Amino acid sequence: MPQPSFNDLNAFITVADYTSFRQAAQVLNIAPSSLSHTIRQLEETLGVRLFNRTTRSVALTEAGHSLRATLVPALKEVNLALENIALFRASPAGTLRINAPETAAAILLHKVVPDFLARYPDVSLDIVAEGRLIDIVAEGFDAGVRLGESLAQGMNAVRFGGPVRFITVASERYLSGRQAPAVPDDLRRHECIRHQLPSGKRYQWEFSRQGQEITIDVPGRLTLNTIPLMIAAAVDGLGIACVPESAVMAELESGRLRRLLDNWSPPFPGLYLYYPGNRQMPPALRAFIDLIKEVNHHG
Repeated sequence: MPQPSFNDLNAFITVADYTSFRQAAQVLNIAPSSLSHTIRQLEETLGVRLFNRTTRSVALTEAGHSLRATLVPALKEVNLALENIALFRASPAGTLRINAPETAAAILLHKVVPDFLARYPDVSLDIVAEGRLIDIVAEGFDAGVRLGESLAQGMNAVRFGGPVRFITVASERYLSGRQAPAVPDDLRRHECIRHQLPSGKRYQWEFSRQGQEITIDVPGRLTLNTIPLMIAAAVDGLGIACVPESAVMAELESGRLRRLLDNWSPPFPGLYLYYPGNRQMPPALRAFIDLIKEVNHHG
């Protein structure tokens, strides 16, 4: 009996993981019709049906479940072997695509990207800054950056950038003639610059102190959807903003903005670079992760 190829088996696992020919084809970068043909040929070669297909769903048969259970650990070993061999290359090459929120992209550009580009001249780095949560695999990215609480299942992740604090800030121009808030509930009597998330929902400000946690849907007539715009509006005296501390350090140091409710804003575990755990890691991504770990080690 002819033996299936490695690519055929990998195609089977991908369809089984996504239970969708369309999504699996996007991951494998082939046409859905070609992938469907590959699976049909695999089933003919093995002499068993691996999937039950309808116009709306794809599900493993009993034989498919059995094959997947055997193949997954075996293919992981093969992928690990190939990954280890890739480490013998003189230098990573190709394009590395990363999706990240704007503030996280700024941290990467400051702390990681300069050294990475200097060390690996054959790698092109494509960083797309956006706030919406996406499926990085379906949209063709090698990795993404998100807060730890936003990570999807099945992803590996490496932390970077240290803890994150969201702090409330305002300009002296805004505070002139007003009593600065002493506790979070005082914000209900102020003009706050509200933040619209990519999902369309409005961010509710979160505070914590000595075990007490408070969430407030703050009042305000101005709503913005990016951190830089919120900072600029706060500098112009349009209200109180709640922004990442790392994004507003220059304004704090220059005196253009002042911290408020600082003892209500504890740090929490911050950003993670995440990537699929079931795919062979490109050498360029491995090099990028190693550099992030190096930066973390040196603080």
